Amino acid sequence: MTSPITVGTLFRQHKKTLMLSWVTGEEGADHAILQDAVMDDDNVLPLVGFLNVIKPNRVQVIGASEVEFLESLGKNSYSDTMARLFSIQPAAIILAEGIDCPDVLEMRARNTQTPLFRSSAGSHRVVDHLRYYLTQLVSEHVVMHGVFMEVLGIGVLLTGPSGIGKSELALELVSRGHRLVADDAPLFMRSGLNMIKGSCPPPLRDFIEVRGLGVLNIRAMFGDSAVKKTKQLRLVIHIENFDDERLANVDRLHGSHQTIDILNIEMEQIILPVAAGRNLAVLVEAAVRNHVLVYRGYNAADDFVGKYGAELNIQDKE
Repeated sequence: MTSPITVGTLFRQHKKTLMLSWVTGEEGADHAILQDAVMDDDNVLPLVGFLNVIKPNRVQVIGASEVEFLESLGKNSYSDTMARLFSIQPAAIILAEGIDCPDVLEMRARNTQTPLFRSSAGSHRVVDHLRYYLTQLVSEHVVMHGVFMEVLGIGVLLTGPSGIGKSELALELVSRGHRLVADDAPLFMRSGLNMIKGSCPPPLRDFIEVRGLGVLNIRAMFGDSAVKKTKQLRLVIHIENFDDERLANVDRLHGSHQTIDILNIEMEQIILPVAAGRNLAVLVEAAVRNHVLVYRGYNAADDFVGKYGAELNIQDKE
């Protein structure tokens, strides 16, 4: 269930960015913007958008174009539109572009205790900014145990049992020029139809725990270029101890590839066995490079089989 965010919280968090100020309706600061009960024909209503009384937004944004439209209406139509606007109980109304508040709008907002703000920012900027912010809050999300990295420009989640060496591997990757997104508890959310974006919870940002060394600040040690705030997840690499029997059964042609379901999206997963003398950082880099080649349509195993088969056919003919 989505945790509600109040109008007051939205104002405090975006006051500076959107240059917001109260006009009236401070009594409605506790109005919830996000709540599961906001439904229309089994679809969640738009959380923010331009003035709309047909399929209303929870946050109504009014710019110069909307004011011009309202002023073009006849007296009765104008009054009816105002009545409908407040009958749908918007969580808040934002007057963008620094426009003056119509007296009727301010009076109705004050009488209904509807939060009414003024913003100096453009109406499109207000809508785009708040739409992105609120969409992130309602998107499906999950916290996974592992280390999330950017390796060669690709978002890679390193997973494996506790104590197997994920953080040590991540530290070596950072020392090789790759970037840390999140250690231990990366947060993933759906950002598109088949896209998952990963980020780090703010308290954990820039930090990594390495056994024997304790907590390290990657930004302080390696600089700003060693960390990244968010990244799209493209590949999962699972590190695991294999016994001799399981190691002997690994497909030597295609490797250990499978898929893993994350937020109802199938994500490619590669299983890397841990063994003495294996340089996991090099193997991770190789896995990423090969993933990119496969994504572009080239498969080394298929190429090898094709060339080997062609060579056998030549020998048979001879």
